[in-house]
Amino acid sequence: MRTPYYLPIADEVEVFTAAYGKRLPVLLKGPTGCGKTRFVEYMASTLKSAGDAPPLVTVACHEDLTGSDLVGRYLIEGDETVWIDGPLTQAVKTGAICYLDEIVEARRTRSSSSIRSPITAASCRSTRRARSSRRIPTSCWSSRTTPATRASSRT
Repeated sequence: MRTPYYLPIADEVEVFTAAYGKRLPVLLKGPTGCGKTRFVEYMASTLKSAGDAPPLVTVACHEDLTGSDLVGRYLIEGDETVWIDGPLTQAVKTGAICYLDEIVEARRTRSSSSIRSPITAASCRSTRRARSSRRIPTSCWSSRTTPATRASSRT
C-alpha cells in the first residue's frame, strides 16, 4: 500500500510520532474536510513503513453508535454465549492506532457524556469532598460561579 500524500504544515508529524512513542492519545480537531483523516492515514502508513506501527483501525462514528459497538459484546451462538471484540478492543489487543472519525456524531450515553462534557464547579466540589486535601482549581469554576458561591463551596 502506498503512503497517502500529506503535506505537513507545522510540527504535527513530530508531535504525533512522539505521542505514539509514549503511547499517548491524540485528539485532532478541525472542520470537516480539513485533512484529519488523511493525516492519520499518512501517520499510520509512515510509522508502519518504519516498522514501528501496526495497522490503523478506523471507526466511522454515527448517532446510533454505542459503547458496546466499540468495546464489544456477548452474543449467543447456538447454545453458547461468546464475547465478540469491538474495533476498540481489537485495536488495544493488537496495539493498532484507533481513529474514531467524527466522534461528535456519536450518541451521548451516560458513560460517554462524562468524557465530552465540560467540568463544572459542582463536579469539582464532589471531587473535592472525596479528596478534601485539594482545592478546587480555578479552571473548574463555571461561568455562573461568583465569589460568594466559591466561598460557600469551600466549606
